[in-house]
Amino acid sequence: MLIKKAVYKTSVVDKEKLICDGVPEFAFVGRSNVGKSSLINMLVGQKHLCKTSSTPGLTKMVNYFDINDGFRFVDLPGYGYAKVGHKQLDVWAGLMGEYLVGSQSLVSVFVLIDLRHEPSELDKQMLKFLIFNEIPFSILATKADKIAKSKHPQYKTKLARMLGVREELIIVTSSESGLGKDKVLDFIEGKLEALNED
Repeated sequence: MLIKKAVYKTSVVDKEKLICDGVPEFAFVGRSNVGKSSLINMLVGQKHLCKTSSTPGLTKMVNYFDINDGFRFVDLPGYGYAKVGHKQLDVWAGLMGEYLVGSQSLVSVFVLIDLRHEPSELDKQMLKFLIFNEIPFSILATKADKIAKSKHPQYKTKLARMLGVREELIIVTSSESGLGKDKVLDFIEGKLEALNED
């Protein structure tokens, strides 16, 4: 798959305004410093489509991007930084939860986890939430350029073991080098083709 067109659509802070129009959606979720914006920019081949911040935790909205006039990327609020008070964090968690459970257009969730570090309790809770609610997901192991390529397989195996998932569910990526881009886009293309067959 080649992404020829990617445009920002809208940002939502209220669950009543979550989009529900039948356009297939792929959501991205992960800790606030995991590189979500950079990875989305890498996938679409644009440097500034998804705004990156030097201060993790600033994405407090559900952000929609139209891709190839046929499907969407949905950037969900990052988790893991409590710089705004727990009450507000609960609101964001609620918005994210409402989207994940309520969206009729959600095809799959990409859970981003830093390949260099052990997954956090929040990462594990997110996977449990997705599994409990029977929401399809894959794991994108980010920042692989920070690790020698020869060590990627052992880090991937360790991550799979710690999360209790199959290694096939993990795609190793790097926003810096573009590693994993083709695999992620092939995954998306396969999901869209399966949708069209139904």
